[in-house]
Amino acid sequence: MPAKPSDPSYVPQLRRPATVVVVLCWVFVLLDGTDLFVYGAVLPRILKGHELGITAGQAGDIGSYTTFGMLVGALCAGTVSDWIGRKKAVIANVTLFSLASAATAAAPSAAVFGGARLIAGLGLGGLLPTAIAYVMDYASPGRRNLMVGVLMTAHQTGGIVAAALGLWVVPSFGWRSVFWLGAVPAVVVVPLAVRFLPESMSFLVAKGRREEAETLAHRYGVALDTPAAASRRSDAWQNVRALFAGSQWPTTLSFWAASFAGLLLVYGVSTWLPTMMRANGYELGSAVSFLLVINLGGIVGLLSAGRLSDRVGPLRVTIVWFALTAVGTGLFAVHLPLAVTYLVVFLTGALLFSAQTMVYASVGSRHAADSRATAVGWVAGVGRFGAVFGPWLGGRLVADDAATWGFAAFSIAGVVGAVMMAAAYLSIRRRPAPLPSATVDDPLPGQA
Repeated sequence: MPAKPSDPSYVPQLRRPATVVVVLCWVFVLLDGTDLFVYGAVLPRILKGHELGITAGQAGDIGSYTTFGMLVGALCAGTVSDWIGRKKAVIANVTLFSLASAATAAAPSAAVFGGARLIAGLGLGGLLPTAIAYVMDYASPGRRNLMVGVLMTAHQTGGIVAAALGLWVVPSFGWRSVFWLGAVPAVVVVPLAVRFLPESMSFLVAKGRREEAETLAHRYGVALDTPAAASRRSDAWQNVRALFAGSQWPTTLSFWAASFAGLLLVYGVSTWLPTMMRANGYELGSAVSFLLVINLGGIVGLLSAGRLSDRVGPLRVTIVWFALTAVGTGLFAVHLPLAVTYLVVFLTGALLFSAQTMVYASVGSRHAADSRATAVGWVAGVGRFGAVFGPWLGGRLVADDAATWGFAAFSIAGVVGAVMMAAAYLSIRRRPAPLPSATVDDPLPGQA
């Protein structure tokens, strides 16, 4: 009989995450990204068609409704997944935003449209931190940052799908068609998850079901936390309080501020890039194409940033990425030759999305599996204030014919992100002791 993970002689047979967890979570995050980015892709058509009577200012408000829902969903993600398990939490979130997408497609008015987007945001916000913690639970310690990067390529692939829908489906079938497509996962993908997804091992241990957790660990070739650490019962509020215990509060606040700046960038740019680029003199087709290009860059950036972060630490990478993002978004305001603009947009996408993702990786690497969902959920949730503010700010600036100032605001956000991550780095260097719940097999960010 083969040794179990609890046996001293046990050595994991595989040094990669469970394929089924990564694949299904990747598909879910793809759907999340498509639902998120499709609003920006169809927004020029909605504003031009006047079907719902939505103005540019109202469009920014509706974008903020979605991100406010995501804020609430992200803050609740850790508690909910600790309560019902990562598997049920992921499935519930996907089902919620799929049904809300159908409601968006059928919306007869701007009010119903905005309400449906708010509900969709609850599912979208809860899914991402839960999926990140899920994948990190099954990843080998030396590849966790890379696996987070791989997972988040799905988000940018969703942006590419959204841009393609905006270019080729919306002109023929109307903007409602893409939201109807967003309802498909509830009847196609969710049943697969119910059948094939394993439960989170940390959840099983926290609920006193260690034998089941050991069976999964042996099956997928990953090691559980040490018995002493894993035997603790997860307490959501205790995990939140631990973020401010002792000298940890400066690091926590720095991470939260960086996440605010990063998500302001991600959601502000995702929502308003086509509209702002059109206001800057580009044709509608080219302006929507920029959304496709920036997400292609995002995929490349996520893979490279994840691999580099496993070598030098995600904090160092994030500082540089945020600083370069500030330069790239500032260049959006300059009307360059089209080919040069495409290159700038691609490179900025490679930096922008991976910078925020490595904020999550930095936080996740400092917490054990039993508290990781809470820690990532709160940094994502607090960051959602930036996600709410970004689309709102973009809408106000576009409504005032000041799109150029929008790019300046995004550039400033990049600078803030770099400064806050540098502050987190210095805080950790001055106080190198890990959190009480930190894993022993993950190096502190910046000390890899």
